[in-house]
Amino acid sequence: MFKKFYPTIYAESAYIVDFQKLYQKGYRVLILDVDNTLVPHGAPADERAVAFFQEIQGIGFRTCIISNNHEPRIKPFAEKVGSAFIFDAGKPAKKGFQKAMKLCGGTWENTVFMGDQLFTDVWGANRAGVRSILVKPIQKDTEIQIRLKRLGERVVLPFYFRYRRKHPKEL
Repeated sequence: MFKKFYPTIYAESAYIVDFQKLYQKGYRVLILDVDNTLVPHGAPADERAVAFFQEIQGIGFRTCIISNNHEPRIKPFAEKVGSAFIFDAGKPAKKGFQKAMKLCGGTWENTVFMGDQLFTDVWGANRAGVRSILVKPIQKDTEIQIRLKRLGERVVLPFYFRYRRKHPKEL
């Protein structure tokens, strides 16, 4: 019932994922959410985020940020980290993910998505046939609509973790 919301893998932070290993496995495109995935909600690209993009792009990944946020929020962030971007992506609709893959020359086989929300990020990636990494949110959410989604996540995540204990999976 909940499997459509299950990420491929879970990580405590975007900054601890072994992207070198993913590249060695054949992944070439990394699609990313920004708010609460890489920086606190609404924060600009900081030194850590800039270094992160330099590292993953240095490995060889082509990157695209997709966000449901508007251009004035996403464009400056993407420009600072040197990434393609899509704003007003309409997640969980798959069109934003498909557009990101097209921008980066990716396919569902060589693309990975990383975000912090099950019902927009992971579900959207799953709908687009893209493997996903769910990361723990950086900070507690203040927007009511996101806090409500987090309540639903608290229902789904225990089922996911129980499922993964029985069926471990790597990217």
